[in-house]
Amino acid sequence: MVVEMKRKPFQSICFSVGLWIVVSLFAGCMKNTSESTAPQANGTAAQASPQASPLTGFEKDLQYIRNGQYAYVWVFSRKDGKSLDKDDARYLRTNAPQVVDWVTTDEGKKVIGGTNFNLEEGNLDLLKKRFVAEDYSGK
Repeated sequence: MVVEMKRKPFQSICFSVGLWIVVSLFAGCMKNTSESTAPQANGTAAQASPQASPLTGFEKDLQYIRNGQYAYVWVFSRKDGKSLDKDDARYLRTNAPQVVDWVTTDEGKKVIGGTNFNLEEGNLDLLKKRFVAEDYSGK
């Protein structure tokens, strides 16, 4: 019985030391959050770089056409500012068959076209009689 009483304190001490070692190891693995806000070598605090705002509407559609690597990008809209209808779409496709990609944008009021053909050598003058034509090729 005397031997059993001596083992209990010894086991408790071993358990405590083991627990302390495990806790110390896990504490060392945790990331120190104060490092990310600490001053850098040049004395300024670390700052997250601002993210570009996502493109919306016309800019997003224009970027889609530009990603097609077309030499020419044209934007067409009605002269009266109304939305393009089926007849307008048919007219554009008939008189600018060289345009590869068409994207309707601005709630149907504009259409963006991408092509590798110079429309000025084609029917651009005819298209300008009915539509406002804007050249976005180099912009």
